[in-house]
Amino acid sequence: MAAVFLVMLYEYSPLFYITVIAVCFIVTTGLVLGWFGLDVPVILRNCEERESTTKISEKRMRKVKNPFGLGISDPTTASLKGGISLKLDCLENCTLTCYWGCSVQKLQEALQKHVYCFRIRVPQNLEEALDSEYLYRAQHNVELNSKEDKLCQIPEDEEIEDFGTVPRTRYPLVALLTLANEDDREVYDIISMVSVIHIPDKRYKLPCRILHQYLLTEQCQFFDLQQLFMSADANPTLPSSTSVSKESNMDSDVGGNLERTEDGSETSEEAGKDCVVCQNGRVNWVLLPCRHACLCNGCIQYFQQCPMCRQFVQESFSLYSPAEATTAINSEGRHTEDNTAHY
Repeated sequence: MAAVFLVMLYEYSPLFYITVIAVCFIVTTGLVLGWFGLDVPVILRNCEERESTTKISEKRMRKVKNPFGLGISDPTTASLKGGISLKLDCLENCTLTCYWGCSVQKLQEALQKHVYCFRIRVPQNLEEALDSEYLYRAQHNVELNSKEDKLCQIPEDEEIEDFGTVPRTRYPLVALLTLANEDDREVYDIISMVSVIHIPDKRYKLPCRILHQYLLTEQCQFFDLQQLFMSADANPTLPSSTSVSKESNMDSDVGGNLERTEDGSETSEEAGKDCVVCQNGRVNWVLLPCRHACLCNGCIQYFQQCPMCRQFVQESFSLYSPAEATTAINSEGRHTEDNTAHY
């Protein structure tokens, strides 16, 4: 009898539709506003609302100094015949060793040997691990604080026209940076840096770029640097090439600054007010795994999803400690010089 009544009500009475819509509206409103005590993920919360009950785990970082810096001066002009111009910025005298046509498999084995067998401190260590699986080798000296570009190219008499078809078994260029002085190797935790660079040839014309950069440490670990994605109004006091990396053999993350900011760049009084949410706080938090740096200390506690890409946040770490946050801009309003990495 009840079923017959409901069918008749559904067919003949508009009150049924009104009742269903009203109930759905009340339930949805209650869930969003938290009337039922359930924590529904909301992208943007009012500052007067309570904090999210699900806390994002904070990754503990360790700050170390990175003595190496390597970039590409002009990727558009790089080619196999014309070579590539590398922009170097090192804190100590270093040795740049370029391996053209290096075996992909042998390089990965060499990185594992650094972890389990021996440390790659000098070029001879890497060459021993590679078993001479490269087509050409060249070496350059890099002086302390030298800003000169280094042109790396293969001599014409080598007659190397390409590195094979895709998928390739050889990297076009592997650049190894090591400390030239033995005394300096006892000072830094980071003892060498391996950069894998793609250079276009007649078979594969993908634009020139850095594919990977590995930091090798004295503790027999290596880290794959990955770029941070800064907000559009990123703080100009942040280093211009800040990166985050994931260790290949351990569950750990690294942030490294490959270049130092030049002292003397002026900053305005509004510098640092670039949080994408409140627009009034300094960006200080990097969200993982998306690597967006977009939240300040006040807004990080309200988010379980990245406000830029909507990906759920698994971990986060801060760019500055409380002490550094107050001293990053000095009394003259100029950039401070930094060349550090965070474990």
